[in-house]
Amino acid sequence: MGYLFDISVLSGEKHALHTGCLHVLHKSTKRSNTFIMTKKITFTLPADVVAEATSGLLLGEFNNWDHNAGLSLKKQKDGSMKATAALEAGKTYQYRYLLNDGRWVNDQTAETYVHVSGYHVENCVISIPAEAEKPAVKAAPAKAKKEVKAATTTVTADDITKIEGIGAKIAELLAAENINTFATLSKTTAKKLKSILDAAGSKFQIHNPASWPKQAKLAAAGKWDELATLQNELKGGK
Repeated sequence: MGYLFDISVLSGEKHALHTGCLHVLHKSTKRSNTFIMTKKITFTLPADVVAEATSGLLLGEFNNWDHNAGLSLKKQKDGSMKATAALEAGKTYQYRYLLNDGRWVNDQTAETYVHVSGYHVENCVISIPAEAEKPAVKAAPAKAKKEVKAATTTVTADDITKIEGIGAKIAELLAAENINTFATLSKTTAKKLKSILDAAGSKFQIHNPASWPKQAKLAAAGKWDELATLQNELKGGK
């Protein structure tokens, strides 16, 4: 598979999901007589985000944003993609996904996001919990280990075209920036929404997203009557 990269952008942006579910395994490695605890994290990109893409890379601070060291995403039978990384416990990393259809996509369930100064993007952030050092104990008879299943978090996208002023094409633009729920849209500033529209070209620049967060807040709270009243007062999402 082939990818085109602007190295200056990668180094400036620090492009950054662990998406959907995480499976965590623990492992110790030895570095200069010091044991380093690592955890294997399985990142899952849902099928609705993958769309028509057939492959991709997981890039972040853990591989220096280097596409040659990027972790390949393996497509699953259900249309999702997965990649596993061994990350050092006690550290925090920024990361993003790059799909072979040219899209950078973010984690819908990331712990938090970091805005990259000078670019209209946000990197996802994952913090790997530190393991408390355990005192040495005498060896005891081996016991069978119980299998622990990792928790699975599923985020369902909302139909944000219910927001006055947002059509199918604009919904696709917002989804590409990981804005595909009423809750997420309600927390997105009008300034950021406008920057997304401006970057998409002149036919989107005429839209005014000033009321979208307010509408989305009502929708997220299930206040449909209040939303209908507000939309009756609006013209084209203004």
